[in-house]
Amino acid sequence: MSIKVGDQIPDVNLQHKTADGVESVSSSELFAGKKSVVFALPGAFTPTCSAKHLPGFVGLADDMKAKGVDLIACLSVNDAFVMGAWGQDQNVGDKVMMLADGNGDFSRALGLELDASGFGMGTRAQRFAMIIDNGAVTLLNVEQPGAFEVSSAEAIMAAL
Repeated sequence: MSIKVGDQIPDVNLQHKTADGVESVSSSELFAGKKSVVFALPGAFTPTCSAKHLPGFVGLADDMKAKGVDLIACLSVNDAFVMGAWGQDQNVGDKVMMLADGNGDFSRALGLELDASGFGMGTRAQRFAMIIDNGAVTLLNVEQPGAFEVSSAEAIMAAL
């Protein structure tokens, strides 16, 4: 069963590449006491993710923060080095935190994993976006397979 509006975010360790190396961060601590937007996608450097999903959130980051969002995070089942390199490639800067769910533990705990083994990608995160307020999900938009609509930056911006 997948997470739903009103549920608390599960406590799972995620990784984030910093200038000092890879930092492990607890999801429950990361999202406590703040309003966060988290969007997940099947993979770094993949076509829709690189051309539309991540760039949309980078482009609207300042507008989201002006509406009270404290943290915008991009999550993928990739390692922290790949997420860091992708963030550099996409000129993310400090607008979007690039979170690595290397083993898919967070995606699985949310019930939002995706079997992409048919594409040679193993288990990944479904494409989704959520708003989290002090650790509780207040909005959850999960895409239908192959779609890119409800998890876009524009859709989340409209919901803020």
